[in-house]
Amino acid sequence: MASRYDRAITVFSPDGHLFQVEYAQEAVKKGSTAVGIRGLTADARVVINRARVECQSHKLTVEDPVTVEYITRFIATLKQKYTQSNGRRPFGISALIVGFDDDGIPRLYQTDPSGTYHAWKANAIGRSAKTVREFLEKNYTEDAVSDDNEAIKLVIRALLEVVQSAGKNMELAVIRRNQPLKMFSTKEIELQVTEIEKEKEEAEKKKTKKTV
Repeated sequence: MASRYDRAITVFSPDGHLFQVEYAQEAVKKGSTAVGIRGLTADARVVINRARVECQSHKLTVEDPVTVEYITRFIATLKQKYTQSNGRRPFGISALIVGFDDDGIPRLYQTDPSGTYHAWKANAIGRSAKTVREFLEKNYTEDAVSDDNEAIKLVIRALLEVVQSAGKNMELAVIRRNQPLKMFSTKEIELQVTEIEKEKEEAEKKKTKKTV
């Protein structure tokens, strides 16, 4: 039945589905668990390049940099247009967009293939994103991200819920205001993982002593 309604982007099925958009969302779910843009790599390049051009154009026109929400809305609008045009398919990517505005407050937004976007304090996309989100919902507090080191540990602990051989299979980057993006080396990640595992063991020992 679906094949009758998935040949054109603008055709809804009788129960209100846009199958081309749903296919794009499924492609996102199969991507790596990520903080950043993941999904179909070619699609990501197109979206990133369009966003870069928009940022440059905005700066030249109004002499101010874009806000994080502005560029998020631009990306979401671009994606939404591709769900309504014949001869085009939706972008098969979700995006987690993070940055700082002039007030110095870090902001995080998510867009999906349908063109919707939302603000978050912490989120994940890609394969096993549901597991990571559930962990963040239970463990995210303002105290848990009170400084960079604690925030980094929280991210790694969340990814350890779904990632094996963490140091080799995990990429980690930190963005700070007015500083270049900091990419962590495999060794740096492994050191953090070792520290987290040590803290976990100590917590288990304390718990056992209280029980006894």
